[in-house]
Amino acid sequence: MTTPHPAPEPGLLLRLTGPLQSWGLHSHFNERDTASFPTRSGVIGMLASALGRHRDQPIGDLTTLHLTVRTDRPGVLLHDLHTVGGGLPGNATVTTAEGKKRPGDTGTLLTHRYYLADAAFTLALTTPQPTPDTQALLDRCANALRNPQWPLHLGRRSCPPEGPLLLGQSDNALHHLIHLPLAAPPPRKKAAEGSPVEFLADRPLTFLPAPVPTTSRTHEDGTHASGQLNDQPVSYHPSHRAYRARPLYRRTLHLPHAQFAGLGVQQLTALRSYLDTRLHTPEGSRR
Repeated sequence: MTTPHPAPEPGLLLRLTGPLQSWGLHSHFNERDTASFPTRSGVIGMLASALGRHRDQPIGDLTTLHLTVRTDRPGVLLHDLHTVGGGLPGNATVTTAEGKKRPGDTGTLLTHRYYLADAAFTLALTTPQPTPDTQALLDRCANALRNPQWPLHLGRRSCPPEGPLLLGQSDNALHHLIHLPLAAPPPRKKAAEGSPVEFLADRPLTFLPAPVPTTSRTHEDGTHASGQLNDQPVSYHPSHRAYRARPLYRRTLHLPHAQFAGLGVQQLTALRSYLDTRLHTPEGSRR
């Protein structure tokens, strides 16, 4: 499916990669799950942390930004079993909600925690209707990501990012989201049309300036929602956190094999070259 090129959208480009990521969706105390990609609540929470906002402060301006995720490497799901309070005397075990101590036979608590290991994502945070206010918001967020007020993490605090998150700011962030080098090795089987890469967003993905057709025979084309996620944050207040459901859209594009830049130093070198020659220039910032 081909679509006409939409109007450029200003926004920020982020690189989320590290040894571990964990983007909780339905987590409870003893079961800490993770989505297979960065969630809106996790990314907006990261912006709020960078800006130094307390959990009881409003986030309405941040929730106006649209999130589009490119899956460079999906990573591997990792299950980690934690124990709390084991091997301790009764008076030193975990305290219950009533303020009492657990008896010896229930003194050890088990928690199952899930992570994405060795995953890599490239994100665009954009505003489709640029105004002086939205441009000022993007500028504040960019400055905060360069110099965050509080430490940033990939979903959970135990998951620090690998290197700086912010790649840059552009008047056409979605163009660069499509063309930035991928943090993934070149595919072994090289089809003429390129290799499939999945994009996810909070709105129909027909707005992507796609250079090639989607693989609509076997993948979703982003026209209709593939489901819902309860990850639209309303409040991060510790005593009454609130989230709303929002639609999830998926689209797969075939990207050129040369765009798969490998891993480690090889990928970082390709990324640095792209940023210097195509993004961090007056012409690139307008694209």
